[in-house]
Amino acid sequence: MSEPKVAIVTGAASGIGRASAVHYAQRNICTVIGTFSGDPHDPEETLRLVREAGGQAVIHEVDVRNTPSVDAFAQRAIDEFGRLDFAVANAGILRNAALADLSDERWTDMLDVDLTGVLRTLRAGARHMGEGAAMVAISSIAGGVYGWEEHAHYAAAKAGVLGLVRSVAVELGPRHIRVNAVIPGLIETPQSLDPVNSLGPEGLKQAGKDIPWGRVGRPEEVASVIGFLTSADAGYLTGQALVVDGGLTVKMRA
Repeated sequence: MSEPKVAIVTGAASGIGRASAVHYAQRNICTVIGTFSGDPHDPEETLRLVREAGGQAVIHEVDVRNTPSVDAFAQRAIDEFGRLDFAVANAGILRNAALADLSDERWTDMLDVDLTGVLRTLRAGARHMGEGAAMVAISSIAGGVYGWEEHAHYAAAKAGVLGLVRSVAVELGPRHIRVNAVIPGLIETPQSLDPVNSLGPEGLKQAGKDIPWGRVGRPEEVASVIGFLTSADAGYLTGQALVVDGGLTVKMRA
């Protein structure tokens, strides 16, 4: 039997990150569960679900604002499991701010997590990867496809992720390391359920009525696409961005 492959996933205490760790467990892929001390969600629940699925994982606290912290996170995969095959740059924040209230500090903080944090994760992961490895960065339809009022800093960061992914894919192509992006649509996660900075439960329910699929998405539906992008089935696919939105962005408006 071949040695299990290993993934690192930032923002894995909840939402898409948690679902990705479980998805990997179901496919005998070990995971380093990235968690942030300020996150109110419990990474132990992710670990429990991974073990229930028959997988192996460890929890590692990481701050994607901090380069040494991210480097140590990637190194944990080597120290714990002896290899690193996949990296999922999922950690992100979402903050509401009208243009008039969008200070330099708020702008910089958003980009430091949602864009530069992705860079740090891809850069750290690539140091330990060999041929056949793959990385996925999480963008958003806000910025990746649409604009979003009072979220210019968030949309700018998520649009930047796409340019970052394309360029890193070109750079790492000769090493046969693939880099792709996922653009989630409206997905029911703790972030989107936040009624202050996002749509909230009622807003998501209403928005789901306008999606051709008839509902908002689930984290595991995004995780399965992440799993595909890091699998051998996507072995000639790099520098791309897959939209996972139930048809929202292709629907003609009346």
